[in-house]
Amino acid sequence: MAKWGRAIAAELSFLFFSGFVCWVPICAQQAPASEHVSLADAIRRAEANEPIFAHSAAMQRSAKIDSYLAKAPLLPSVTFHNQVLYTQPNGQTNQGGQVGVQASPVYIANNSIHEYTSQASVDERISLSQVATAQVAAANAAVASAELEVTRRGLVQAVVSLYYTVSSAETRQRLLEEGLAEAGDFTQMTTKREAAREVAHADVVKAQLQEQQRQRDLTDATVAAQRARLELAVLLFPDPRTSYTTDDPNGTPALPVRDEVNRMAAHNNPEIRSALASVNAASAGVRSAKAAYLPDVGLNFTYGIDAPQFAKQGPDQVKNLGYSISGTVDIPVWNWFSTQKRIRQSEIWRDAAKVNLTAAQRRLIATLEESYAEAAAARDQMALLDQSVQTAGESLRLTKLRYAAGESTALEVVDAQNSLLMSQTAQTDGVVRYEVAWAALQLLIGSL
Repeated sequence: MAKWGRAIAAELSFLFFSGFVCWVPICAQQAPASEHVSLADAIRRAEANEPIFAHSAAMQRSAKIDSYLAKAPLLPSVTFHNQVLYTQPNGQTNQGGQVGVQASPVYIANNSIHEYTSQASVDERISLSQVATAQVAAANAAVASAELEVTRRGLVQAVVSLYYTVSSAETRQRLLEEGLAEAGDFTQMTTKREAAREVAHADVVKAQLQEQQRQRDLTDATVAAQRARLELAVLLFPDPRTSYTTDDPNGTPALPVRDEVNRMAAHNNPEIRSALASVNAASAGVRSAKAAYLPDVGLNFTYGIDAPQFAKQGPDQVKNLGYSISGTVDIPVWNWFSTQKRIRQSEIWRDAAKVNLTAAQRRLIATLEESYAEAAAARDQMALLDQSVQTAGESLRLTKLRYAAGESTALEVVDAQNSLLMSQTAQTDGVVRYEVAWAALQLLIGSL
C-alpha cells in the first residue's frame, strides 16, 4: 500500500507559478520550442505582468473617474420620489389645503391621514467651490496620467537593460566557450612540444592553469546567463523557466541632433507634466478654499402629486397635479477662522508644488546632459572597440606563430589570449552600453 500511495502522490503532484498549473508527468513529456521575444514584445508583456505598473494604471483610471464624479455635481440632478403615508386620525376635521373638510391626523407635522407623494424633482446647486473642486480633480487626473507615464518609462528602461543583459551574458558565455577551446588547443600544443623536448614542462603547467581558469570562468558565465534569463522571464511569462530567444543588439543607431533632443525632451517629459499638474491642482485647491467665503445658490423644481388622493384630481375637481419652485442662498457668516486656515494650508501645498516643479526642471536638464553624453561616448567608443578586437586577434595569431617557432614564451601566448578575450568582452559590453544609453535617451524625448 505504501508503494501505491507514493506512486499516486507522484502522479498528483503539480507546480504553481502565478496561476499556472502544470501536472508534473505532462510537463516532463512536453518540450515546447523556444519562443522568440522581440524588445517591443518584451515591453508589452512586462506592462501586462508588472504589479507596480498595474497599480499605476489603476490609479490613473480611478483618477479619471474621480474627475468625472467631481464634475457631475455641476449639472442638475433629477430624482423621482414616491411615498405613501398613513397617519392615525385624532377625531377632528380641518381644511388641509383642499376643498371641503377632512379628518385631522394625530401628528401635526403630517398633512392628512392619507398622503400620496409622486414627484419628479430637479435640483441644481451652484458654487465656486464646486467648480474649483472639479478643477482639482481634473488636475489630479493629469498628475495620475503623468505618473503612469513615469512608471511606464521606468519599466521600459528596466526591460531594455534586462533584455540586452541577456544578450550580453549569452555572448560572454559563447566567448568563454571559444576561449576554453583556444586554451585547450594551446594545452595540447605545449604537451606535444614537451613530448618532443622542445619546451619545458613549465609551459604545459602554464597552459593547464589557463585552461582551468577558462573552465571556472565559463561556469560562472553560464550561471550569470541563466540568472539574466530568469530575471527577464519573471516579467514576461507565467512560468519563468519558459525557453525563449532574444534579438541581438542592433549596433549603432544614429543620435539625433542635440537641439532636437532638447526640444523633444521639453515637450515629452512626464516628470515635468506631473509637477506642472501638481501646481495646477494646488492652485485650484487655493481657489476652492477661498470659495468658502462666497454664498452657495440652490434651485429646486418639483412636479407631481402630494395629496390625500393618488389621482390627478381630488374631490370637487381639485387639482392634485402641479409644481413648485424654490431657491435658497446660503451665506457663510462665521466658522471660527476655519476658512482662513484652509486657505493658508492650501497655499503651503501650492508653494511646495512650485518648488517641486523647478526641481523637476533642473533634474531634466541634468539627466538630459548626462544621458546624451553617455550615448555619445558609447557611440564613439564602438569603432575603437572593434579595432581593439582586430588588433588583439592579430596579436594572438602572431604570438602563436612565434611560439611555434620558438621565439616567444607560453606566458606571452597566455597574455595574448587574455587580451583577445577581454577585447571581445569589452566590445560586447560596449554594444549593450550604447543600446541602453540610446534607450534611456529615447525615453527622455518620448520616442520609446
